[in-house]
Amino acid sequence: MMNDSKYVPVMLKCDGRLCLLVGGGAVAERKAAALLDAGASVHIVSPELKSGLLRRLADEGAVQWTSRVYEPGDLQGAFLVYAATDDDTLNKTIALEADRLGIWVNVASDGEAGSFISPAVMRRGRLTLAVATSGAGPAAAVRIRQQLEEQFGQEYEEYLDILYSMRSAIKAQAASAEARKRLLDRLYRLDILGDIRREGYASWNTDKIKLWIENNQEE
Repeated sequence: MMNDSKYVPVMLKCDGRLCLLVGGGAVAERKAAALLDAGASVHIVSPELKSGLLRRLADEGAVQWTSRVYEPGDLQGAFLVYAATDDDTLNKTIALEADRLGIWVNVASDGEAGSFISPAVMRRGRLTLAVATSGAGPAAAVRIRQQLEEQFGQEYEEYLDILYSMRSAIKAQAASAEARKRLLDRLYRLDILGDIRREGYASWNTDKIKLWIENNQEE
């Protein structure tokens, strides 16, 4: 049967939020690493942790581990949950409970059973590119992500850090909304990325940024 599900792309802020992982294998390991990187509070429910990384994280107190099978009620207080056990029936039971409670849920063994899917992700500092194929298969998403990795090199990390610093200064120093829009338009027309690639970009200090803003505020 064709997968006709449509998804709304979102970026979730998980900093400080309780995120539950049910399962202790390779999938849970990948999800835990991503959640911890996002600042989430991670709770794992699983009789055992097959992943050495998960065991180390639990020993260090970086994640909370409840060493038993999943029980109804374990989702209370969770912001989102990953059902990542090797039991398809249990995964779907978790998904149904999460849906009833209004909690975001991903089912590793069956994306259609959850409320969200996990895309293949490429990061370059502040740049995040996510690829989802709506059921065509994770291998296809990974292949596309690899193509994006070739297209968007490490220079984008420096480029976006520069844009962030400049944009923050413009928002703080510009005299009006019109001036902010004008400065941002001019900022994005600068060939900063090209200069970085040609190794011709010298980082701007606070005084140089301030002077550029003063010189470009007027029509």
